Amino acid sequence: MNVCLIPARKNSKRIKNKNIISFFGKPLIAYAIETAKKSNLFDKIIVSTDSKKIAQIAKKYGAETPFLRPKKISSDFANDNDVINHFVKFYNSKNIKINYLCYLYPVNPLLKISTLVKCKKLLEKNNCHKVMTIAKFDYPIQRGLVLNARGNLSFLNNKYKNYRSQDLTQCYQDAAQCYWYNLKKIKKLKTVKTMKTKAVELKSFEFCDVDTHNDLQKLRKIFQYKLMS
Repeated sequence: MNVCLIPARKNSKRIKNKNIISFFGKPLIAYAIETAKKSNLFDKIIVSTDSKKIAQIAKKYGAETPFLRPKKISSDFANDNDVINHFVKFYNSKNIKINYLCYLYPVNPLLKISTLVKCKKLLEKNNCHKVMTIAKFDYPIQRGLVLNARGNLSFLNNKYKNYRSQDLTQCYQDAAQCYWYNLKKIKKLKTVKTMKTKAVELKSFEFCDVDTHNDLQKLRKIFQYKLMS
């Protein structure tokens, strides 16, 4: 069985109700659910949430919500591994075997079906533990700048102060779209000391990690451009 797991807790400090905020006529989480459904890659699409309201919305758009997530893994201090391990434990208790798990973030209207397909094929081909989406940093992070408490600017690492951009190693950022796990090789995420990970690279306009209202405004502009093009 292949499963898509979408985490969507109710509390969000920086953007209230971020996962279900109205976005071009639909709750944001609806886009992730609908893309997962249209991909035809999954036997089940599960939303892990601590909110009855989010659960109702998720069901409306075609996902399942077989449980409400416990409070202890719904706080600001809970991480993705906690959510995944809780989900896996739940299904193991029902003797349901999961081969591949796609952990899909709920704020994902730019996600393409082709990205999901590429990730799954890469996971199958390489028999690795994990596949995730990444994107190039636009500027070399080795030449990053920092401001101190007094507002004075300096290089994060003076070693690279006089380096040319083309002489530095290309670095990548987490595109925060989806994470595929080979559960045939992983019993529990916390116990995997060395996780062999592959990646699918995205273009800068294919993703937008939303943490602030400015990020949300940027996402709206990118999505609107896609609708018009």
